[in-house]
Amino acid sequence: MADRMSTASRMDRARDNAAISRAVNGALKRKERASRDKRMAELVKKGSLPYIPSVMSWLSVKLNKPASQITAEDVKKVVS
Repeated sequence: MADRMSTASRMDRARDNAAISRAVNGALKRKERASRDKRMAELVKKGSLPYIPSVMSWLSVKLNKPASQITAEDVKKVVS
């Protein structure tokens, strides 16, 4: 039978694994955010208000406004 691992050792291992996971996943997330920003900006340039829900959600986050309050002037600021 295997020896039992102490709680402190398990917590240390979990903390170390979480740090590694954050480093790896953080880089992937930054890359995906950049590609999403590029993709959404292209969709905004092609269309006009009202946009599809995913674009409106993205604009809402970028402008820090509810989607219902977004105007054409706000969109121009984001795309420019």
